[in-house]
Amino acid sequence: MSDAMDRARDVVSRYYAAFNEGDVEAMLACLSPDVAHHVNEGGVRTGTAAFAAFCAHMNRCYEERLTDIVVMASPDGSRAAAEFTVNGRYLATDEGLPEARGQRYVLPAGGFFGIEDGRIARVVTYYNLADWVRQVSA
Repeated sequence: MSDAMDRARDVVSRYYAAFNEGDVEAMLACLSPDVAHHVNEGGVRTGTAAFAAFCAHMNRCYEERLTDIVVMASPDGSRAAAEFTVNGRYLATDEGLPEARGQRYVLPAGGFFGIEDGRIARVVTYYNLADWVRQVSA
């Protein structure tokens, strides 16, 4: 493996470790100031302030822990991807979604990253929203 590939895998691994610790500040430290955050089935939020606001909203509505995380990176370290399982609990009703009653869910998910100067410049998160809705509506 190349040093660039190792560095890309490292920053993504630190990002997800911080996520699992609930440490938004450590997540932000992995990001470029002008990070482009592509939300699953949503718009693009730009910058760490928008990312922090998104995290605050998510932490209010959801409790999640990621398991089975596998991080991959391109040889030049400019792109990375991760596959993982989201183990969650729906805490507070999110706008336009089913009512929250503490429902638990388990979803396969993935993340795609652009890496620039050792930081994450682009985050794209994907999971199957229809599967999540089915699980929390059961």
